[in-house]
Amino acid sequence: MSKRTRQYLGLIVAIISYYMIHEGAHLVYAMAIGVYKRINMIGLGVQADDGRTIDVLTMGPIGITPELKRKGYGKAILDYSLEKATQMGFGAVLFEGNIGFYSHCGFDYASKFGIRYHDLPEGEDASFFLCRELIPGYLDGITGVYQTPKGYYVEDADVEEFDKTFPPKEKLKLPGQIFD
Repeated sequence: MSKRTRQYLGLIVAIISYYMIHEGAHLVYAMAIGVYKRINMIGLGVQADDGRTIDVLTMGPIGITPELKRKGYGKAILDYSLEKATQMGFGAVLFEGNIGFYSHCGFDYASKFGIRYHDLPEGEDASFFLCRELIPGYLDGITGVYQTPKGYYVEDADVEEFDKTFPPKEKLKLPGQIFD
């Protein structure tokens, strides 16, 4: 196991432990954090236009049980996660999210850092694709493409089959959703 993989696992354990001890069982914590390096099929990070692979952290989602929403738990989880990731030397975080929430935590559009979202045609709306440097200047002079880790992809038919195992519900569009 590489040093970075051990750091990654340590970060997950630290975050989960902190919230289990400090916030108790009522807090629903659903955050997956991954370091994506050029290792087999795990992921690619940012493929820089100059040919380098830039290691980045990706994370999400943060899930809070409904009765505890709007009480600062989501921001607390994010702040603690970013603090630990910074201490471990991670340089930047890239993920899909709502700028209305994440801008309050120091995130901005990834395009402002020169990072493009994979498979998105030039000029298409990428306002869902966010970035925060954890090490100031980590992405200076970098332009490139972020590739979502292969493990994030699922077949539509598999999703439809899985959804059939739940009672039918009306699909609603709620504030804060980034996709229809």
